[in-house]
Amino acid sequence: MARRAGPGPARRTAPDPTRRAAPGSADRAALGSADRAAPAGVRAANPLGLVVLLVALLAGLVVSIGVAVTVGPADIPVSTVWSVVADRLGLPHAEVPLLREHIVWRLRLPRVLGAAAVGGGLAAVGAVMQTVTRNPLADPYLLGVSSGASLGAVAVLVLGFGGGVAALTGGAFAGALAAFAVVAAVAGRRAALAPTRVVLAGVAVAQLCGAATSFVIIWVADPHATQSITFWLSGSLARVDWTALAWAAPVLAAVLALVAAYARTLNAFAFGEDAAATLGVPVTRVRWLLLVATALLTAALVAVSGAVGFVGLILPHAARFLTGADHRRLLPVVVLAGAIFLVWVDTAARTLFAPRELPVGVLTALLGVPAFVVLLHRRKVRG
Repeated sequence: MARRAGPGPARRTAPDPTRRAAPGSADRAALGSADRAAPAGVRAANPLGLVVLLVALLAGLVVSIGVAVTVGPADIPVSTVWSVVADRLGLPHAEVPLLREHIVWRLRLPRVLGAAAVGGGLAAVGAVMQTVTRNPLADPYLLGVSSGASLGAVAVLVLGFGGGVAALTGGAFAGALAAFAVVAAVAGRRAALAPTRVVLAGVAVAQLCGAATSFVIIWVADPHATQSITFWLSGSLARVDWTALAWAAPVLAAVLALVAAYARTLNAFAFGEDAAATLGVPVTRVRWLLLVATALLTAALVAVSGAVGFVGLILPHAARFLTGADHRRLLPVVVLAGAIFLVWVDTAARTLFAPRELPVGVLTALLGVPAFVVLLHRRKVRG
């Protein structure tokens, strides 16, 4: 005679691996558990401290932009800068002489805003690349993306396809994607990206793109074009105007919004690809989506400023000292810090040896190499 089940504790059964939860719920639950299980550096810290830090950086960026516009051969006070901006916004303002308005609005302000956009964008690209490739040395320059974008832009310039911002951005994007595709093909195996192989492949592709760029320049044999292109490839914001910003700003905003939406997913990469996959993260799809998006942003920024190195390598590490590895905290901080950094580096590049102007990429390298050595030393000391 069969025994009836008593009112004892309910029997737990193993979950059925063939059953699927509602769309998105598995990913949210997995990422929530990832946040709870993450190391201390990945978990969110005091939100009040983050707010204070972000407010301080945002205020620092606004002040930096206002002050940097005043620096130059013509003596222009901060009040004049705000009057010009207020005039363009339709706000009450003091009258400004036409020449000073031209200097502020047409020459200096677009350049300073371009420096902020390029610095913040490259810093964010570096942070994302370092995470998705699991390589602390990854940045657009090291992985060949900047070199490929430069090659594409130079080809557009010298081969008669036009020198407009749209053409430059299209050529730079094609070159950036082609360069990264070669890096991925050389370094990857079944969509896996081994960190050491990625760096080695990126260095090789960067050298190849650099050699191809030199060949294109020599083939044209135009001294004026060669000098201009060489200066631009070293990183220069001298050509930035409102048209260039109008093309780059939407790309910057769209990519930063996309990256911010994947901030929690990026945290899951801290466990490694296999662990992230078990937590419900579609590793391959997310990796390629973010890498293509950052390649697009790199292309748009290279079309504006040329190749500016070390910003995407150093700034993410510096920001992690302030925020830890949690990308919900790291990304906004690194964008603001990168913007402030390049605003002042570009200001120094155009004023230190006036009337001569240094390529901004030269100064970022002079500052970046010692910082890079310090970072390597700290990593070695920490073991």
